[in-house]
Amino acid sequence: MVWSAVRCEVYHAACNGELYSRPFIESFEETPMLVAVLTYMGYGILTIFGYLRDFMREWKIEKCHIAREREEQKDFVSLYQDFENFYTRNLYMRIRDSWNRPICSVPGATFDLVERSSNDYNWTFEYTGRVVKDVINLGSYNYLGFAENTGACATAAGEVTVKFGVGVASTRQEMGNLDKHEELEKLAASFLGVESAMAFGMGFATNSMNIPALAGKGCLILSDELNHASLVLGARLSGSTIRVFKHNNMQSLEKLLRDAIAHGQPRTHRPWKKILILVEGIYSMEGSIIRLPEVIALKKKYKAYLYLDEAHSIGALGPNGRGVVEYFGLDPKDVDVMMGTFTKSFGAAGGYIGGRKDLIDYLRTHSHSAIYATSMSLPVVEQIITSMKCIMGKDGTTIGRSRIQRLAENTVYFRRRLREMGFIIYGNNDSPVVPMMLYMPAKIGAFGREMLKRNIGVVVVGFPATPIIESRARFCISAAHTKEMLDRALDVISEVGDLLQLKYSRHKVLPSLDRPFDETTYEENEE
Repeated sequence: MVWSAVRCEVYHAACNGELYSRPFIESFEETPMLVAVLTYMGYGILTIFGYLRDFMREWKIEKCHIAREREEQKDFVSLYQDFENFYTRNLYMRIRDSWNRPICSVPGATFDLVERSSNDYNWTFEYTGRVVKDVINLGSYNYLGFAENTGACATAAGEVTVKFGVGVASTRQEMGNLDKHEELEKLAASFLGVESAMAFGMGFATNSMNIPALAGKGCLILSDELNHASLVLGARLSGSTIRVFKHNNMQSLEKLLRDAIAHGQPRTHRPWKKILILVEGIYSMEGSIIRLPEVIALKKKYKAYLYLDEAHSIGALGPNGRGVVEYFGLDPKDVDVMMGTFTKSFGAAGGYIGGRKDLIDYLRTHSHSAIYATSMSLPVVEQIITSMKCIMGKDGTTIGRSRIQRLAENTVYFRRRLREMGFIIYGNNDSPVVPMMLYMPAKIGAFGREMLKRNIGVVVVGFPATPIIESRARFCISAAHTKEMLDRALDVISEVGDLLQLKYSRHKVLPSLDRPFDETTYEENEE
């Protein structure tokens, strides 16, 4: 069953009910026509003024000359395309203060921010010497709250630092393979429910360096259109043929699979050596969850392989934090390559790949990331081991289980409250990544600044990271957030939303304290 109002879509599990064991609801409300027109007009006005400022710079009328190319570089070939350069100079720089803000504390539920100011339209910054204390953090990927400098994880990592130091200075295949690395990999395999696992020092490289080892010339990669840059880069480096299917659209994926089987490789029409489907568990810009039961059904039907990136879903989904596979109650053996990172839910760094033992043994000898990269720092390894044991309950406590439950409750509560206020929210009801639509370019910087004035730290995102008319604020919910923190943040969001007129939704959600989390009543707004 699919309920929709133009692009306002709410998908329910009933469209393939036999594959799902729980309701599956995602919403992507259509951009109101007036808002879309005003957004295009806003970009048009900014572009016109940008060209006007470039003209004024050329004739040395513009006061700020820092955006001009230096004389000694005039004869160099341009590093950037003309429009990229133009966009950076005249649009991005005007709101650059909304990004890369320096902090001086642990990025936990709250953080301390180093204040800075600019006298040249954000081309350079100066520190004021003031520190903004206890800013509520709605921007960090700290799903289970392990980004902390006290507690069992911090203590264990500190002890390992004293004993082993901070680095190994060698690859795993030479002198950099220690007992701790093997302990981590065995623990990760047990956690994922797979035969074997392998850890890497960098999450991005886990994708970009391992996909080329799994696919090559004569192979076909089917990639979701919203896949992360690391997946895209890995696919391109592999030399495989790449075809892109619409985001989370199973009809689009099946059409590509059917055509690939029917027609084979271009020109020769020989069968593909292998077909690899690349998807993510949670998409970090949309807040959507992959329709994994349907992907696995298609994969089995057409004899393809499945590569699942659980960077954002591992630890954040499932009753035991085992990710999107557990969330849907599926068998881990149905996913050929299980990839994830240790940066989000574990408060550490690096990534992993899990699967059959012969797959992992193959990667140990063929992956560039395994052969050439320095092995993981042992304090980082210990942070992962300690936090993973906590999640699994192997530390003898229920702290991990309670954090998983608190994250789920915080996510549902935060999303429901935002919808009740009238904001347009993207994604799945259970996704801790919560995109809230801003649309207009001027509101990107305004929202970030107004929130920070009220001691709330948020991430704002615009073109080219999103479609040009779909700028948004992206909230990341954490188990470390208390209800008081969320209520304070929601009150501020509502206040700023009224100030900037961000409550675009044409569907009013009726507040009800007694309503179950998976039910929502819509009432059309007469306006």
